Amino acid sequence: MASQIQIFLLFLVSCTTLQISMAGDPDILTDFITPPNVGLPLDGNFFTFTGMRALVGAPFPTAFKVLKATMAEFPALNGQSVSYAVLQFPNGTVNPPHTHPRASELLFVLMGSLEVGFVDTTNKLFTQTLQQGDIFVFPKGLVHFQFNSDSKNPALALSAFGSASAGTVSVPNSVFNSTIDDQILAMSFKTDVATIQKIKSGFSG
Repeated sequence: MASQIQIFLLFLVSCTTLQISMAGDPDILTDFITPPNVGLPLDGNFFTFTGMRALVGAPFPTAFKVLKATMAEFPALNGQSVSYAVLQFPNGTVNPPHTHPRASELLFVLMGSLEVGFVDTTNKLFTQTLQQGDIFVFPKGLVHFQFNSDSKNPALALSAFGSASAGTVSVPNSVFNSTIDDQILAMSFKTDVATIQKIKSGFSG
């Protein structure tokens, strides 16, 4: 009896592990998902996203900017497990440490160079200097960043995600622009409340 229970428990653990390893966008039972507010019959317009046209001929921004094509902006992506983002880095700008809880990210540098890195669950930092034409992968859910260290030239990158809605959790914003008690943050960062409040003031604008 005991051995049967052990086998059953082992089976449950295996199923749970498999379920976690396969977590991501759910599979759909149709070719695609049509939002209820979209009229029928569909045509090619539904499967076309024109939001990136804003980049064509536009001046480069003066601050870091992201233009997304996720399920929120492009409903046809629902159920397709893919999305895009164009990242524009003026010289000396950073995409601060953040995570994508629902997808890994494949970054393709189209112009310029970028310093990139991520931290794994053992707190090991992996970094690389990417040049135009290079591709780098950020594993799902891990804290990562990109930085254009060039003081003169901008950088442009394209990110592909393995989810129609990868999600973005900014580490600085989530920690210092939230309602977490100042005392808790001071204890966590081994500093004082005044320092925490000074850091928070930079996010209040």
